[in-house]
Amino acid sequence: MHAMRPRAFYVGICLVAATIALGACGGASGSVPGNGPSALHPGSSSSPSPIQHIVLVVQENRTFNDFFATFPGGDGTTTGKIAKDAACNIPKNETIALKKSSLITGRDFVHAYAGFATARDGGKVDGFDKVVGGAGPECTAPYQYTDPSDIAPYWDMAEQYALAEHMFTTQGDSSFTAHQDLIAGGTVVPGTQKALVNFPSCSGSCAWGCDAHKGTKTSLITESNVWKPYVNHGPFPCMTYETLRDLLDAQSVSWTYYVPPMNENFGKLLSAFDAIKAVRYGPEWKTNIVSPETQILTDAADGNLADVSWVIPDEPDSDHPGESVDDGPAWVASIVNAIGESSYWNSTAIVIVWDDWGGLYDNLNPKQLGYGGLGFRVPAIIVSPYARAGYISKTNYEFGSILKYIEQNWNLGSLGTSDQRAASIIDSFDYSQNPIAFKPIASQHDKAYFLHRQPSYLPPDTDF
Repeated sequence: MHAMRPRAFYVGICLVAATIALGACGGASGSVPGNGPSALHPGSSSSPSPIQHIVLVVQENRTFNDFFATFPGGDGTTTGKIAKDAACNIPKNETIALKKSSLITGRDFVHAYAGFATARDGGKVDGFDKVVGGAGPECTAPYQYTDPSDIAPYWDMAEQYALAEHMFTTQGDSSFTAHQDLIAGGTVVPGTQKALVNFPSCSGSCAWGCDAHKGTKTSLITESNVWKPYVNHGPFPCMTYETLRDLLDAQSVSWTYYVPPMNENFGKLLSAFDAIKAVRYGPEWKTNIVSPETQILTDAADGNLADVSWVIPDEPDSDHPGESVDDGPAWVASIVNAIGESSYWNSTAIVIVWDDWGGLYDNLNPKQLGYGGLGFRVPAIIVSPYARAGYISKTNYEFGSILKYIEQNWNLGSLGTSDQRAASIIDSFDYSQNPIAFKPIASQHDKAYFLHRQPSYLPPDTDF
């Protein structure tokens, strides 16, 4: 087991330094600073944190409203705004009922930046029907929400612990950039004042990152959200910007990135560090990037959990719309149960977040802070003995909020990206409360099922 290190946490208090003009307490305004060198911004007050381990469980492609439309006390809806569209036989602007749907949606949805901009419709959030996929406009298909009985483990966690109902993605984009945002807080390419957007071009195959084929290009977006002139005009996707790994390594805080095994380079697509040159071509590629992802289950039981972990699902466990199998709720429950039943429970925070909107309806207009964001809301559940039980956070969060919590827990300093402007997720915790005794999360499959099942060798997301 890793030795406990001293750490301090800023308990929801804004920094008083002049530099904090970029990041107010609400985390809802300001522009995205560039990816410069890290700088420690000490807080005006600190207190000991009981959290020694943070596990970031990443799921795929859902909006908050899709999973929690009817959650008691939540900011969800069962109706949606839809714009006039002759191609869909929608006669006028109107409000329509959302369809209660299975977790298995039967189809995928467009969720790249162009789709986001169309669906957002300048802030009216009524253009989901006009998003154009391969078969034409998506019409009423995105106007749905998932039957709560299909995602009972997620609701169980949200009811017992804390639910973040205003977690916005960093960009109105898809999984490639979203996974970068979850390690870096932003994707501004050094020296360009432009950020990565959308999925890199496919040259020969859809491998990406430093393993991509020669000639692969990224696309870029400006701070004022101009992107069309920069489609496939960005650099090769092997990046040199700083990530949370740099701050963790500098303070000797251990980390592990769990990713499913793949049988081709394409499979590295959701190993975000495959796009970070210093990791892909350094020793940490073999020591800190761990496959299979199910090792998180045994590491928790065997006392080998790192201080900070990311966990990526295998394809059958991805909540990505259009899959034929979705064991996602049981997979996430197995992680929570493995930690909850281990010696780590009283010192761990588990943050479960969905990486992008997946093309599905959400009812809130995200503020536009530059470089293609913020994007639509996604679900986020915070599980910990120190989570505020039954709490629904109305604080405006973004992916930088998670990074900020990690940074402040170990006093790491700041990446100077979205973590600088974001409000930490600290309000979802109460360190003074008696730790919540763990109760196993009921689900269809247990830990043994995932440990004994063969890997799919398929990517959990193929269309970004």
